[in-house]
Amino acid sequence: MRLTVDEYADHHNAHRPHRSLGQRSPDSAGAPERPVVDDPSRVIRRDRLGGLIHEYAQVA
Repeated sequence: MRLTVDEYADHHNAHRPHRSLGQRSPDSAGAPERPVVDDPSRVIRRDRLGGLIHEYAQVA
């Protein structure tokens, strides 16, 4: 149970976009916005919690 909560807390604070923070995560709210890549086909997916949560990132 603790591993599940820790994994979700890391996802929530380090990756999950929040509307009130301009689609940035709480851990990166003070950092400048990352550049957006125009080619949507260059995306990687990372599965967390056995595939219950998916994180996506653009690859430059």
